Amino acid sequence: MGRVLVVGSINSDLVVRVPRLPSPGETVTGGTFAQHQGGKGANQAVAAARLGAYVTFVGAVGEDEFGRSALATFQQEGVGVAGLAVAGVPTGVALIVVDEAGENQIAVAAGANGLVDATLVEEALSDGSMAIDGGVYLTNFEIADEAVLAGARIAAHADMTVLINPAPARELSAALLTLRPILVPNEGEAQALTGEIEPLNAARVLAARSRAPVVVTLGSHGAVIVDGGETEQIPAPLVRAIDTTGAGDTFCGALAAELASGSALIDAVHFAVHAASISVTVAGARGGMPSRAIVEASLSARTA
Repeated sequence: MGRVLVVGSINSDLVVRVPRLPSPGETVTGGTFAQHQGGKGANQAVAAARLGAYVTFVGAVGEDEFGRSALATFQQEGVGVAGLAVAGVPTGVALIVVDEAGENQIAVAAGANGLVDATLVEEALSDGSMAIDGGVYLTNFEIADEAVLAGARIAAHADMTVLINPAPARELSAALLTLRPILVPNEGEAQALTGEIEPLNAARVLAARSRAPVVVTLGSHGAVIVDGGETEQIPAPLVRAIDTTGAGDTFCGALAAELASGSALIDAVHFAVHAASISVTVAGARGGMPSRAIVEASLSARTA
């Protein structure tokens, strides 16, 4: 398997499961509580590592129990932590509400993730142990634009495939687009970035801006790819969703792992769709993240 470099966020997820999501100003009772490891960057790194990629991570945690737990989990999952800074501020926290259908609402306090800037990324990647000599660079928008761009520039110079999950959605800088990253938004993020309601149209607009492939994830409907003048709809297998938290992160981690292994984009998207579909069948952002064998079995069942 290939190398995946993830620059991103780490959070502790505090999750309450309730019969239905509350409306603004409403309190919904009868919930159950659980705590999980999270953060989009950390989730994506773990997903890629479980699928066999050699993963290194750049980010920051606090000198608190949440931070110590995140570090221990990375080590258990086989994620390299040479680029993980420990700072004197709280570790990031996500407050998540999940309903009986598996849909969620999420509010995030950045904490130490707010310290992930261009300097931190550049210093981490100047360490020879990071081995950024090919493979895939994966990041998201839970960290500052300057950190995203700094890592992407270094990765592109090192002939890495640049994979950007623009979540939460915000304006894509011209400097980032000149690096021709593969953009991987969900349909809501694609609409926010383009104003286009139809995911395929949004993907075409983004591909025209970046002059690179775009993959828009569609939840239970799979994903759509725009690559040059070609489009492809990738269906998802039918599953019973328990918790959709982290499904997009599983998709991105799986996509990065497959691209790093040398798979063609369309094959990597098929693989990532199945990985993400499997992930929603278990509670927690990482609870259902599958191994390679499980995903390959799902793909085999599709073609049987």
